[in-house]
Amino acid sequence: MSKINCWEFKKCGREPGGANVKEQGICPASIERRANGIHGGKNGGRCCWAVMATQCSGGDTKEKSFANKLSACISCEFYKVAFKEEWGKPTYKSPVQISEIIALKPVF
Repeated sequence: MSKINCWEFKKCGREPGGANVKEQGICPASIERRANGIHGGKNGGRCCWAVMATQCSGGDTKEKSFANKLSACISCEFYKVAFKEEWGKPTYKSPVQISEIIALKPVF
């Protein structure tokens, strides 16, 4: 399986130009440029669990802490796939390392 970004895996349509942008808005993970290239993804597409306010589980994550967001994300099928693909590689970055890179500030 080749590496894909979260919006491709979940087929949410919230990436720039996606089918659901008009109704649901652009997902912050798809435009988080500071995370570009992490785990081979475009923007935050391979580390969405470290990008605040993604709302992919249907809930509003804007007011949640990073710890609460991550605890919700670890049950996500995409998180499990990406973690399995990346864990143990020299370039692996943990959610904490990623959050430090992007400073937990949404870009929009």
